[in-house]
Amino acid sequence: MPMATPIPAHPPSSMPAPAETIMVTSSPVACDGGGGALGHPRVFLTLVAGKAVCPYCSREYVLSGAVGGMAG
Repeated sequence: MPMATPIPAHPPSSMPAPAETIMVTSSPVACDGGGGALGHPRVFLTLVAGKAVCPYCSREYVLSGAVGGMAG
C-alpha cells in the first residue's frame, strides 16, 4: 500500500517573506522592487500611520521619525 503524503496545516504563502525596511521623508513613495528589469511594476504607496508595505515585494516604507509615533 502506498504511503500517504502529509498535507501541510498551512499552505505555503505566495507572498514573499518581508524584505527590508526603508526610511522615507515624504509620502507617497514609489516602489519598483529595486531589481531593475527583474523588479516589478512601479507602484505608488501612500503612508498610513507612517507606514506602507509594497504588495509585490513586501518592502516596508516607514516615515522617518514615525517609529515612536507620527512625525509632525
